[in-house]
Amino acid sequence: QNDESCIYRFDAAALAEIDAALAHAKRAGARVPFGPDAFPLPRVAREMEKILDDVENGQGFKLLRGIPRAKYSDDECELLYWGLTAHLGTPISQNARGHLLGHVRDEGRTQADPNARAYQTSQRMDFHTDMLPMDLLGLFCLRTAKRGGASKITSALTIHNVLRGERPDLLEALYGQFHIDWRGEEPAGEKGLFSLPMFSECKGKVTARINSLPYYDSAARHGAHYAPSALQREALIKVQEIANRPQLMLTMTFEEGDIQLINNHTMLHAREEFEDWPEPGKRRHLLRLWLAADKARPLPPVYAQRYGSVEIGNRGGIIVRGTKLHAPLEAA
Repeated sequence: QNDESCIYRFDAAALAEIDAALAHAKRAGARVPFGPDAFPLPRVAREMEKILDDVENGQGFKLLRGIPRAKYSDDECELLYWGLTAHLGTPISQNARGHLLGHVRDEGRTQADPNARAYQTSQRMDFHTDMLPMDLLGLFCLRTAKRGGASKITSALTIHNVLRGERPDLLEALYGQFHIDWRGEEPAGEKGLFSLPMFSECKGKVTARINSLPYYDSAARHGAHYAPSALQREALIKVQEIANRPQLMLTMTFEEGDIQLINNHTMLHAREEFEDWPEPGKRRHLLRLWLAADKARPLPPVYAQRYGSVEIGNRGGIIVRGTKLHAPLEAA
């Protein structure tokens, strides 16, 4: 918890280069989405490559700190965040509307609503990965809540190994197929749920695809036989119990301007419940990007049954190889 090696702090030279890149993008009339050439970062881009390597092959996450949030408008923060992460990978559509830059904030919904996604509420979120086969989850903190909302991170690979020692029967169950509710985000003409293993292996690499508990429970609305079995439910509950062990998790309190990067294949993330400000202009607001990285780990073919492609740099079959951007799709 007190190890600050996971924090990368932008120095004065880096901030000056980011500021110059933002000015360049604004002069050129850049609008999201745009490629890395519109946001030139000759020095910082090299640092971002090192950070990406650590997230993909080392610690599995990083907190980038030091961007003077108060200096920039919300629109400028979007340009800045997009420009920085354009040097890390290719954005992937996040929802049925084809959005590439997501907004994480309380929309007055609850997880009891089977068509609501957890990030649209102020409620506590279980430990989970995001469900697309993208490689990198990025969050930029525009505004913090009045109280609560801390981010929590734990290693899915550590959970895997704890289960191997304590409950190998549950670990074996997690390698089987689970049914997960799309919760209103299914592609046109397709079922309202999909099926994936929670742990899988490819070329010696273990990958996790664990979701929040409500997504499994609400799958039963599409048919009682889609509900998790007693063994599957026990395994999912055990994952959450291990993930919440204090010695295995890290709690991060965001500062405005922070950027959190997480390896979506090896790490689980969660969020504490929060109380928001009554004034609309002060309420908690994070920007979210899902990125496919060119140097990511291999993923098992079983994911292609749901997403179309697990090719590195072409996750989901929605990215044109050799380009940095793709047209937004109707569905993620």
